[in-house]
Amino acid sequence: MNWLGFIGLMRSIYGPGLPDLGKIQRQGLLAVKIGQTFALRADFLDEAKCRHLAKLYRQTLSLPPQDINRLLENTPPGWREHFAEIDQKPLASASVGQVHRAKLKDGRHVVVKLIKGDFAKRFVRDVQSLRRLVKLAIFFYPKLQKVADPAGILEHIEEYTLAELDLRNEVAHGDVLRRVRDEYRDRYDLSALAFPEVHRELSAEKVLVSEHIAGKTLDELLDEGSLPYEELLKLFSIHGFFIFGPGVFHGDIHPGNIILNGGKLYFVDTGALSRIGDRIRTGLFRFFEALCEYDFPACAERINAMAERGLDGAPYRRFQERFLALYRGFPDTTVAQVSLTKKMMDTIKLAVHSGMVFERGMYPVIKSMMYLDGMVLRCKPDAVLMRDMRGPLAEFTKAISA
Repeated sequence: MNWLGFIGLMRSIYGPGLPDLGKIQRQGLLAVKIGQTFALRADFLDEAKCRHLAKLYRQTLSLPPQDINRLLENTPPGWREHFAEIDQKPLASASVGQVHRAKLKDGRHVVVKLIKGDFAKRFVRDVQSLRRLVKLAIFFYPKLQKVADPAGILEHIEEYTLAELDLRNEVAHGDVLRRVRDEYRDRYDLSALAFPEVHRELSAEKVLVSEHIAGKTLDELLDEGSLPYEELLKLFSIHGFFIFGPGVFHGDIHPGNIILNGGKLYFVDTGALSRIGDRIRTGLFRFFEALCEYDFPACAERINAMAERGLDGAPYRRFQERFLALYRGFPDTTVAQVSLTKKMMDTIKLAVHSGMVFERGMYPVIKSMMYLDGMVLRCKPDAVLMRDMRGPLAEFTKAISA
């Protein structure tokens, strides 16, 4: 994807009508990842366009069966001898991988995930080209970097996409999340979190074999209107703890990557792992503590304390006045009335324009909020999320300080 292709992609996303998803996919992996990122930008785009772009998470071009067979030929010697059958029709298809049902010769049902092709070389070239364009844009408009952080977003896309292209990372990152769960299990209720068993002896860079989980993804349940809100709050509690506790978390927590089965929330596609520094982790936690209680003066203080370079005196008083105006009317609003993600983006924008400077690394948290915010909107649009999160935040405080 060259500069002209990127400009065309932006016109497609921001222009009238819905973007052509097939055209986006034909532009390459970077275009798909950008489209997926904008699916979360309810602060920029209307809901219909975001939902349309979100199809890029689960409705991507599949390889024809003969290409699947060709990919399977690249597996280690003797690999296929372990299988009684492999379904040629994909169970699911994403931007870089494709999943097929299979059965081992011992009768266990598994899924086989395959990397569709050699994406890395073209993807890296496209990222380098776009990075030059971003640097040029920032040169002429420096505040773009502080407010929208396009360089940080591009860096995040590059990092987690390259990690996805090596399925050994999915295994390793899943192990990290398991260890965190086990380490904190006596301090915080993480009993609902589960992971599919991985068949490590059958997995490699381009192929991953894991236990088949029979439940439905949260995305499917949301489409059906059958996801209980209580299960979604359980996800908030678990994922929020990973963010605000150890500061390491599933980096792509969209609803297609979580399967509900038997009261357990299975995290899949753990190729992307995100981490945040202590300043952002503790600062955001303390901000949300105050926000849940609608203590807006405290919220303003905690945003300022989270900044690497904060404000004092008259500049801080002006910021506080504008901050309080931004949150006027926020108490007890539903997610349908006010998007928490949009409110947070507006908050960061106000802080930056007021003179605060924040460290890099906030985007993965904002991305998680976009996913979770969108799930609540689809599940229970009349939910007052800040009120519902008071309980989990109080439990976070006990667990983190223990």
